[in-house]
Amino acid sequence: MITYDELHTQNHEISELSKVLSYLLANREMCDTSTCCDLFYRYVDQIKSHLELVDHTYTGLLSSSDKNANNAASKFMGGSQEIKRILAQYSKKWCEKNKHELHVANHADFYKETNELFDLVLNRIQDETEHLYPLIRKVSGDTQHAA
Repeated sequence: MITYDELHTQNHEISELSKVLSYLLANREMCDTSTCCDLFYRYVDQIKSHLELVDHTYTGLLSSSDKNANNAASKFMGGSQEIKRILAQYSKKWCEKNKHELHVANHADFYKETNELFDLVLNRIQDETEHLYPLIRKVSGDTQHAA
């Protein structure tokens, strides 16, 4: 069972990492440190893990007779796929997974794209908190478990 507390904890951790990384990555020299790279790869792994977990919460909404719930689930599923696609493209461009490093040829472009990724993920987290979780509670009637 997936609890709302688990989802909120993951959201908080991802948000915190976004803020810390945004600060660190603003300095070009920090991009090459192993500590910063470790945090960055942790961030990417947490996003992937969180999206996989949230994917399990749509079942009740999709099987509901409420058309608004069905549409919301479909939109969140589509958003999940889009974030995964963007994250894969981003990783291919800026990450060297085998070496567990970042490949920053142009810091200005890297920082811009990274902050766009952070904004996308933070907006998604806000939408989950304000729209998805309350809708799941309403449809399921369960205030503790999202799935």
